[in-house]
Amino acid sequence: MTNQEQSAAVSSPLLPTLSADRVIAVIRAPEISDAAALCAALAEGGIRWAEFTFTTPDLTEHLQRAAAHNGCHIGAGTVMTAVQAQAAIDAGATYLVTPGCRQEVSQVAAQAGIPVIVGALTPTEVAHALDLQAAAVKIFPAHALGPRYFKDLLGPYPGIPLIASGGVNSTNAAQFLAAGARAICAGSEVVSASAIAAADWPTITKRAKAFIEHAL
Repeated sequence: MTNQEQSAAVSSPLLPTLSADRVIAVIRAPEISDAAALCAALAEGGIRWAEFTFTTPDLTEHLQRAAAHNGCHIGAGTVMTAVQAQAAIDAGATYLVTPGCRQEVSQVAAQAGIPVIVGALTPTEVAHALDLQAAAVKIFPAHALGPRYFKDLLGPYPGIPLIASGGVNSTNAAQFLAAGARAICAGSEVVSASAIAAADWPTITKRAKAFIEHAL
């Protein structure tokens, strides 16, 4: 794949805003009391990308509520099937995220004109993600190989937007960005299941602000 082909494979209106904001909050919780209020709390703390995962029960209902808050980009994560992909899009998701290379998910996203962030780890999987027209490639679990791995990947894949996910926290986030990650994912350090269940929005806002300060 040539550099020109790589650029074409990842061309997406998602990239300019993601490249500017640089942080996605990944929300994995057994229950969400108010998805719209959660998004408002994140946005107030400076995180304007929220990924609600299919590991949460009744996800489409939460996506519908979250979509009512226009201060965040609302996405669906851990999307494994075409059925899940279509359900998330119908519920208002503006982007999809897969944990690995899922052709059926990418096909649904392409048909709907929705960008998809495809999960990968190895160089071969990154190439497969690009073949699936990924808007960006999520390297997971990022902590397994560390920030240096991102610099190494950008050697054969220059210009490809890589997102660090898994084990990224306030102590290492800046290192992943410095090594070439286009964006990073914030997890339970910012959006803990206990704070979400308790509707403790001030704490989530405070944690989001702290994460942003350390990362950016």
